[in-house]
Amino acid sequence: MEEESITAMNQQQRSHLLHASSRFSPPLGLKFSYGTAGFRADASLLESTVFRMGILAALRSVQTGSTIGLMITASHNKESDNGVKVADPSGGMLSQSWEPFADALSNAPDAQSLVQLIEFFVRKESISLDGVCKAEVLLGRDTRSSGVSLLEAAKEGIASIMGAKATDMGVVTTPQLHWMVRAKNKGIEASEYNYYEQLLTSFRCLLDYIPEGNKSKNAGGKVAVDGADGVGGQKLEKLTSKLNNLTINVRNCGDGVLNEGVGADYVQKEKVVPRGFGPADAGIRCVSLDGDADRLVYFCVSSNSNNIELVDGDKILSLFALYLKEQLGLLVGPQNEKSNSSYQPHLGVVQTAYANGASTDYLKKLGLEVVLTPTGVKYLHEKAAEYDIGIYFEANGHGTILFSDSFLSWLETRNKDLSSTSKGSDQHKATVRLLATSKLINQAVGDALSGFLLVEAILQHMGWTFQKWIELYHDLPSKQLKVKVADRTAISTANAETVVVNPVGLQEAIDSEIAKYSHGRCFVRPSGTEDVVRVYAEASTQEAADNLAHSVVKLVDQYLGASNS
Repeated sequence: MEEESITAMNQQQRSHLLHASSRFSPPLGLKFSYGTAGFRADASLLESTVFRMGILAALRSVQTGSTIGLMITASHNKESDNGVKVADPSGGMLSQSWEPFADALSNAPDAQSLVQLIEFFVRKESISLDGVCKAEVLLGRDTRSSGVSLLEAAKEGIASIMGAKATDMGVVTTPQLHWMVRAKNKGIEASEYNYYEQLLTSFRCLLDYIPEGNKSKNAGGKVAVDGADGVGGQKLEKLTSKLNNLTINVRNCGDGVLNEGVGADYVQKEKVVPRGFGPADAGIRCVSLDGDADRLVYFCVSSNSNNIELVDGDKILSLFALYLKEQLGLLVGPQNEKSNSSYQPHLGVVQTAYANGASTDYLKKLGLEVVLTPTGVKYLHEKAAEYDIGIYFEANGHGTILFSDSFLSWLETRNKDLSSTSKGSDQHKATVRLLATSKLINQAVGDALSGFLLVEAILQHMGWTFQKWIELYHDLPSKQLKVKVADRTAISTANAETVVVNPVGLQEAIDSEIAKYSHGRCFVRPSGTEDVVRVYAEASTQEAADNLAHSVVKLVDQYLGASNS
């Protein structure tokens, strides 16, 4: 009985939850599912879901004894949509073990069912709801007008757990909120001002340590930024006057429709200029953020058309990997070779099968360790965390760099030692650069603002023109198609989704098709949300990639009895 009294919900808490929940009925006939991006739907359908995620965030805070984040955004979706996602104590995404509970909460048909579900869950997880619990949830929202009422629903959800506190951080980028959660749980001041100060201090430090021979080469210059008419452009404008040696022209900063003909998702998929850009921008570095500023891509505008040359997440990853390999080489010598240091930091690059084969070949030729994971940020982030320095970026422009606590501790000690014995040496400079990079990049989640500043710092460090970066390697032509099927679970894969296990014989048939093409590569994978099989193909020419993709679509249709393609 004593154990039950510790973990059970008391009557006052139960009544409080029932009363609050009765005001937020879920829409009829809809089923919600918590994915990598949390919940997303038309904003008018989300009030009850956001209220319930407020409850979940508060419970997660009670269980972990940490501050949790709740962000109201639909990222690159159209303006009429909205969404909600939860940030865990690390600043990363909600633990996968809580995703089924999120699904169940959002789909509970009424207040009574909801409270029964919560009672069962808190008993199972040994979460004490005795009316005196301490919990804190940081709230943020993007620029969508629907975010105002949804924020209030989230606050009511949090308040329905007695003792839980909601702290409104205002209109922020998604990465800013994740950074604030991570900072708060590390005992660091977690305001938006602190976020900017950390970025600016780290960026200036990297500029101070540019090699002497590169300081006058192609340094700084003009950058045109597409803000997607979202929160990212507004936040970047706050930094423009404080950035050394860089002239930033922010466009699409709220005067148009969010994500409509603008933004990283649009530019990366359509490969055309966003609204507000054109031939007059030829020769200028151009950057596109997405609606909530957790993705970025660069592009170069054609002088006589609206076409662009895209610099996507694969090439951003390659730039970061090249730079970090150089700094580690200065600090301790090449990996897997003897050096003056007994400690050899482990640098790893994490990609999915969607990464262009040319980028993977380039990284391997640099001597870097490249591993593949299944599609999804949660898999990439988890794998990257296994390294001293782990880099991941998806082609869509979402990614980051993770530095292990043990490596950063070693780096701090090394910096102190070198400051007293070899200040100004290449080793010391590399140490300072690595520490500054770890503070500039947002280790909680992909962050367009911090990623943008790191790209700019590295280009200046290398003394590179934009064109030199573009020509680092040339992407293989690719084609993506999808096939509607009766049951997507009829196909299963292995080896990071690159090999079909079932149905038997399909992989062998795909291999036979691949063998017909120079630089051929193709894989198929089931969608995570709909009865669709996705097909990705690469080859030495666009015609060959198209033909390979279409031939594999026919194989999928043959083996799975697709309804249409």
